[in-house]
Amino acid sequence: MSSSEDEDGAGWEDWAENADDAGSIVKCLLCSSSFSSADQAFRHCSQQHGLDFGALRLHSRLDFYQALRLLNFIRSEFQDERAFQDHVDSTRHCSLPGSDRWKDDFYLAPFLKDDALLYNFDLDDIEEDGNGTIDRDEIISELANLDPGEGSIDEAIRELATSSLPTSDGKLAEKKKRVSFDNVVKEEILRVNSKYFSSYGEYGIHREMLGDKVRTEAYQKAILHNPPLLENALVMDIGCGTGILSLFAAKAGASKVIAVDGSEKMAMVAREVARDNGFISDGSSGNTIEVVGGMIEDLDGKLSISPHSVDVIISEWMGYGLLYESMLGSVLHARDRWLKPGGSILPDTAEMFVAGFGKGATSLPFWEDVYGFNMKRIGNEVLEHAANAPVVDVVNKEDIVTDSFSIQKFDILTMKPDDVDFHAHFELKPRTASPVWCYGVVLWFDVGFTERCCKVSPVTMTTSPFSPSTHWSQTILTFRNPILLSRDASAGPGEPGTKENPAALLKGRISIARSFKHRSIDISLETAAVAAESGAAFPMPVQIFGL
Repeated sequence: MSSSEDEDGAGWEDWAENADDAGSIVKCLLCSSSFSSADQAFRHCSQQHGLDFGALRLHSRLDFYQALRLLNFIRSEFQDERAFQDHVDSTRHCSLPGSDRWKDDFYLAPFLKDDALLYNFDLDDIEEDGNGTIDRDEIISELANLDPGEGSIDEAIRELATSSLPTSDGKLAEKKKRVSFDNVVKEEILRVNSKYFSSYGEYGIHREMLGDKVRTEAYQKAILHNPPLLENALVMDIGCGTGILSLFAAKAGASKVIAVDGSEKMAMVAREVARDNGFISDGSSGNTIEVVGGMIEDLDGKLSISPHSVDVIISEWMGYGLLYESMLGSVLHARDRWLKPGGSILPDTAEMFVAGFGKGATSLPFWEDVYGFNMKRIGNEVLEHAANAPVVDVVNKEDIVTDSFSIQKFDILTMKPDDVDFHAHFELKPRTASPVWCYGVVLWFDVGFTERCCKVSPVTMTTSPFSPSTHWSQTILTFRNPILLSRDASAGPGEPGTKENPAALLKGRISIARSFKHRSIDISLETAAVAAESGAAFPMPVQIFGL
């Protein structure tokens, strides 16, 4: 049978046809004990031999065929418990066998003729430790419904560990779940990371980033216009993508560039691009650029350099709203593990800003006149939806109706990972004397290649609506109800911020924190319209946004 036929599942279908004829006695993987069900066999295997196959598959993210190969490999290699003893400790801790031989298509074929273990269970239903795992989606769903005021995620996870959750048939399972929720959370992180890096394996996003002149030229200037920083330096490029920043560093005179990317595909592409441009020579030990596939957090002991030996770390880690899907945590890990004392990071600062926006930054003007027809009803519905979810879009400078306010500064050289969670108060005054409706606030960021690192030619890159647009655009947070602002407001009837009583000032508090959903952020926005003469603040309902 060819490998392509294997992947189509033909072999498994052939076995399934004979399932009714298979023996009903299920043999344990590691001894001669017999059972009437696969569930009993796996429970025995876990409790008596220390091989928890469900936990092993969950932790290692094995698909159908990988699990099938591994089952047959264990059957063939460990026909009694004594042969397995050398591997008990590693598999008990959810590690795959040290050899990759089990991945061979040879092990798609059953080792035992009419193996009832293969016929009498669904690989997707293997239970961890024989008592069942809680489905990942159930856990994520439960966590998503938690009130933030109820306590920490860790506390919630401990509570879920003993709670009753629906089983696949809808009945409540009252028994205490014997599963490691740490492993489930880790599995969710692996899933998100896999999706994240897979998205960066597509060329379209790299075309967009390379075509962003504001972004790419800022890095080019910071690297090429500061010769003393890069000349003969050991450089690390975190999230190298196509390798453009590594190429800049090599061109600037770096003695060695370690380029790291979590996408194996892009690591391969970056390696070939470096070779095409003369920075990698086959068979040469003097290659300027060395490309490594994998997350930097997983590469301890796998790089060709010593800890704390890197002179310069470069990375384009920023995401939408600065922190969404960002790789800042990876940069900080690389800093603490690989950067030498006194080393540099490009960029070395970041700053976030907020300002109020007017009607023009919403979709209302479009819907009010669609080829001469009034579709404002649709526009209002779109606006209502925007009050529950952030919108990433370009905001024109003409649509900014207040001054801007700096809400947070990050020093990449000294900050701690937890510093990305913060809250800040802000005050926004109207830009013009005439009354103007404020429909929400917009977020953007700057990053700095400051003279602390770039002594010859410092550079600032901004994603401000007052500057040429970038692929990050801006992040728009829409109010449930607009607020009327006026620099020359005077007291009138009703609450401040209405047509009858324009507010003189908009006060607010914004909180941004990492979400339990890996690589996502949660944003809490509290706003208040300030009365013109009394200065009294009238708070608006708190809004929660997930990005």
